[in-house]
Amino acid sequence: MSPAGNAAPVEPGQVAMAAKMFLFVLLQTLIQYPQMVGDGLDEVTRVRMELRAELLDREMTRLLQELEQSSLERSVRAWGALLWAALQQGDFWTLAGLLGLLLWLWFIHSRRSRQPANNGREEEEEEGDNVVIVQQEDNEDRNEVRNVGENEEEAGNDGAIAENGNDDGNAVEEEDDAENDIGRILEGQIQWPIQDLERGCEMTSDIMDIFISVFGHLLLNSSYPVLQRAIGVGSAFEGWSPREEDVVYRVLVPLTSPPGHTFHLEMDTSGHIPGRNFFIRVEPVCTCPREQQDENVLCSLHHPEEEQRRNEEPNFLNTLCTGSYLDVEKTARWFYQLVRAAWVILPHSQSWQLVLLPSSRCCKFKVTRGTQRFTVEILFGVQQGVSDIYVSSQPTEALFTPSTMWPETYAVAEMKFFRHIAKQAPPDSWHLKCLQVLARAVVGIGFSTYMMKTIVMHLLNTIPMSRWGSRYILLQLEDSIEYLRFSLLEKRLDHFIVGNQRVPEVISLPPEVQTAEPLNLFYHLAQNPVAHTQAISEYRNLRYRLKIMLLEGH
Repeated sequence: MSPAGNAAPVEPGQVAMAAKMFLFVLLQTLIQYPQMVGDGLDEVTRVRMELRAELLDREMTRLLQELEQSSLERSVRAWGALLWAALQQGDFWTLAGLLGLLLWLWFIHSRRSRQPANNGREEEEEEGDNVVIVQQEDNEDRNEVRNVGENEEEAGNDGAIAENGNDDGNAVEEEDDAENDIGRILEGQIQWPIQDLERGCEMTSDIMDIFISVFGHLLLNSSYPVLQRAIGVGSAFEGWSPREEDVVYRVLVPLTSPPGHTFHLEMDTSGHIPGRNFFIRVEPVCTCPREQQDENVLCSLHHPEEEQRRNEEPNFLNTLCTGSYLDVEKTARWFYQLVRAAWVILPHSQSWQLVLLPSSRCCKFKVTRGTQRFTVEILFGVQQGVSDIYVSSQPTEALFTPSTMWPETYAVAEMKFFRHIAKQAPPDSWHLKCLQVLARAVVGIGFSTYMMKTIVMHLLNTIPMSRWGSRYILLQLEDSIEYLRFSLLEKRLDHFIVGNQRVPEVISLPPEVQTAEPLNLFYHLAQNPVAHTQAISEYRNLRYRLKIMLLEGH
């Protein structure tokens, strides 16, 4: 009778697998307790190692708990069978490996049982205080760090394939599960916005469709602009949101010129306000019948009495224009009046309360019902040809923007880009959650949400979508932070749309936009050394804040 009791005979493959398990656990434990490294190690890489060590520490704790909860008799029989089989085969190294594994697990368990419950947190807080003091940024390209991460993963995959020579697939599956655990742990650890963005977008679209339909009947045969169907733009319609309290459902309402008028876009060449800005000049056009010139059918342009009456009565030109140019603020006030008048006939008014919010360049309101609330922001725009580029009423970064100035907006093109990416993304893609984490991390510091969105769009346009799954979440964030660091060193962050020759073909751009000089979102850093020094400091703050978010979920 064997020392293992009634245990079933153990196959040689099981013994080999046990030895491999020992090597795998030993490797994980070594990663869990990394050796001290020199100052030359990149800070982002060190943060990634610490995060992975934290996750592996939790996984080891879970495994030990399962081991303690399992039947002692079954464990003794199983280990006895493996030891007996190794002894019978005379495999000294396998026998030593199994004994070493048991000894190592006992050592870790006894060490953990002697540690106070809060010791780990005290060490983590002490280390977090020291992270604020970071080394000066070197001149390495961000691609070097990305290649390091990719080489590490490729080496790990090669090792798994080498061990998987018997085609059982267990080694590869174990490694995949370990990587996927990072995404699963972060999924439950980070505080994600809980508002149903899809439902909010649907409700906003329904309200706007009814508004536009009602306005169409009210303005029929009038001399006011024709309102087209609203287009959902912004983060909510792109599928992400920085924070729960920041969710705004933004739409763009295209305006077309009324009968007897035409819109001409004139680009601002003064350079006083950064970016591409336009004025919308309104010109009357002749609508006289071509075949007859009867006084009774002449257009207002060629009928003196009609022209005089048109100038005296409220109309498009003297209500929404300043001089010959369409006025943003007058257009917003006019639209506010339409919303206030039309809301009472909407079916939503029976159960939802409308609150108009102050805004000079758009129409903003909130609808509430009990604890539910949606904030809607309506922008107005004029399309450039048949492209996805508009000039809109959105505010600029300047302290003062003339009411007749309409900045060029790329919101529709960016929304279409994210829809294009969504069609290619795998089911477990983390590209939107990566953007949400970055957007939350920059709240209160000098980098805007739009800057982080621009970085993620550049990466989405260059890195294959297969590399955006949950198992690559650390590399996704590392790539984004390294892209920011590299842009700070060069004092240049190119706009994603303007001047980008690699925009997907599904997005329609005017030739002058695609071939224009790329807009530099870090232009102010190149002009102001003090601002650049401050940005470097804020970058270090961002890196530390991101680490805390990942480790503690704040």
